[in-house]
Amino acid sequence: MARVGVLGDGAWGTALAVHLACNGHVTALWGHRPERIAALVETRENKRYLPGVGFPDLLAPEADLAQVAAGADFLLVAVPSVAFAETLGALAPHGEAPVLWATKGLDPESGRPLHEGARDLLDKRRGLGVLSGPSFAAEVARGLPTAVTVAATTKALARRFAELFHGAHFRAYVSTDLVGVELGGAAKNVVAIAAGISDGLGFGANARAGLITRGLAEIQRLGDALGAQPATLTGLAGLGDLVLTATDDQSRNRRFGLELGRGASVAEARKRIGAAIEGIAAARAVTRLARELEVEMPLGEEGRAGIA
Repeated sequence: MARVGVLGDGAWGTALAVHLACNGHVTALWGHRPERIAALVETRENKRYLPGVGFPDLLAPEADLAQVAAGADFLLVAVPSVAFAETLGALAPHGEAPVLWATKGLDPESGRPLHEGARDLLDKRRGLGVLSGPSFAAEVARGLPTAVTVAATTKALARRFAELFHGAHFRAYVSTDLVGVELGGAAKNVVAIAAGISDGLGFGANARAGLITRGLAEIQRLGDALGAQPATLTGLAGLGDLVLTATDDQSRNRRFGLELGRGASVAEARKRIGAAIEGIAAARAVTRLARELEVEMPLGEEGRAGIA
């Protein structure tokens, strides 16, 4: 049993908190809006993002970040990429627990991988890691079979993080390739939007398969320039997450693309989805990074132009 603080009370953070509590860990779920945390305390479920999924006894919503951090053996950050730096900045003065994040994006300002900003914001004594892979929040919360990759600054720390999540229906594979896992989790959202647009236009299964395959090739080129391990991008955090996000309508990014392909404006599509769409920021960040490194990413460039 460990004490885990989960930062981020959206669908993904809530699902992971539910899973950790079901695994027997004392879990605190933090959100920055006290009124939403109060509602979670009262109803014992996240009616907005995961209706019908009750909270286990070991899960406690908490509005005090300092209290969550002080009482945690491990911290898991599950906020959108646009809020990642702000959340880590708020966390920085509190405790020394290792920090894992499940944010699937790049830094929206610099376009760099999130671990680079985390190293600047947090005490150097903290261990750092990232969790990513083909994993829809609702399925994780319901206990459906899931496999992900956990990468950390050392293999030993990656194993410690992975042990938190291992269960009858959840498998976490370990790695030290932080940049590969982060890139796969961010860039696949751009390809998912493109696949959604293609399907929304009625271009068919051939076009979708072509987009996914060529999208993976672009991600691999960028990964090579960044020093990612090739196996990472053909594994769960790369190809696995790409196939899931580009082909299943549980994906917000794919649904966003479908709306665009059917004629909706960017503003209309965002409103209809009603939740964070990481691929929008990722399209800008990924293409910015590709330009800096002189990596050819035509699909990424077209995606950026289409949602600008």
